[in-house]
Amino acid sequence: MHKPLILTALCAALAGCSLAPEYQRPEPPVAAHWPESAPAEGTRRAAELDWHAFFPDARMQALIAAALEHNRDMRVAAARVEEARALYGIARADRLPNVDGVLSGASARTPGELTTTGNRTTSHRYDVGLSVLSFELDFWGRVKSLNDAALAGYLATEEARRAFRLSLIADVASAYLIGLETEERTVLARETVRSRGETRTMIAHRRDVGLAGDLDYLQADGAYEQAKADLAALERQRAAAINALDLLVGTQPADLPMGAALDGQGIVADLAADLPSEVLLKRPDVLAAEQQLIAANANIGAARAAFLPRITLTAGLGLASGALSGLFDGGGAWSFQPALRLPLFDAGRTGANVDLAEARKVIAVAQYEKTIQQAFREVADLLAARKYLVEQLQGQEAAQKAQEQRLRLAEARYQAGISSYLEVLDAQRETFSTQQATVATRRAWLTSAAQLYKALGGGGQL
Repeated sequence: MHKPLILTALCAALAGCSLAPEYQRPEPPVAAHWPESAPAEGTRRAAELDWHAFFPDARMQALIAAALEHNRDMRVAAARVEEARALYGIARADRLPNVDGVLSGASARTPGELTTTGNRTTSHRYDVGLSVLSFELDFWGRVKSLNDAALAGYLATEEARRAFRLSLIADVASAYLIGLETEERTVLARETVRSRGETRTMIAHRRDVGLAGDLDYLQADGAYEQAKADLAALERQRAAAINALDLLVGTQPADLPMGAALDGQGIVADLAADLPSEVLLKRPDVLAAEQQLIAANANIGAARAAFLPRITLTAGLGLASGALSGLFDGGGAWSFQPALRLPLFDAGRTGANVDLAEARKVIAVAQYEKTIQQAFREVADLLAARKYLVEQLQGQEAAQKAQEQRLRLAEARYQAGISSYLEVLDAQRETFSTQQATVATRRAWLTSAAQLYKALGGGGQL
């Protein structure tokens, strides 16, 4: 009577061997060191640095926090994790027997011509007990391999969520910086429109008294209209930048704190980039690709196990009686039904499934290696940008100062009648161009710092 219980317990304790290949992480297909153009020196490690500490602007912090809560793609990523966790729970449950409580009754009437006495009979049966339905003995590790694949899929989804969260933080920061850039460039353009409008009015008065000709006025008028066109283009870019940021944030937060200008962001890009093999293998996107590779490797074991016999057990233990009132006074009843299923002919389906699993592993290896190569290039590009954008910004600021001084001299020379207005106009154009370029370069450097934080796997508590 206790035999089914003993067998059920034994089945639950069985752990089959695995036919999956032994997993070996592929060697990173990248150089052992960063290129010479990408200096990796720094005092802080991005992986240990929380985004609040890296982005000190209070307004930017509020926008990033709102995006992490309201961004719709972020919600999808979180739901994907819950979906993968549920699938893993289903796969893990298959490794243990499902035990059901059963209470059943059956009645049957037999015609007299089918009985030995010639009289029709009515029989009743009532059962109560526990049952185990079709539990597979995992001798070859098929169920275990499926469980391992589901676990790796869940972990890959979790890493993908972390990667998206980190990308969202960097993207919101970049969009915010672009918004500041367009705003500052728009302010410069408005000031240029105002000053050129005043210059046009002044030249018109000078023309009226014979101190300037029509050519000077036409040049001033053309410069004024061009400044208005430039302002309209920047206003359009500013509106697009605001809309892009709103889309990333997913809402329009109220009572945002004051933010800083581009030159007051306080972002310090002193991030250290260790050896590529140490940095890249810790990035969440690389970890996600590796978990996908582990899942593909486990699926090979499940496909191979399909060639071998499959043993399933169905068992029951309880009480049975011919009357419902005497059910718990009735005698003990048990059933035990082992089944052996041996694949003989399936037109090559099982072998094709193994080929499919192995091909998918090859794909997973290639995708994993490509992810590492892309990560290497991204970090190398951003390390180089960190170096050269600083030099570019320094040169741009020096050029802006020189052009502003040139403009002052050109205006003084024109007022003194030493030079034509064409010289002033040329100085105005060059000054406006260098001012716009300085703002754009400063934004590019700050954006590269934000993206470098992401590329080095920043986040601390992600």
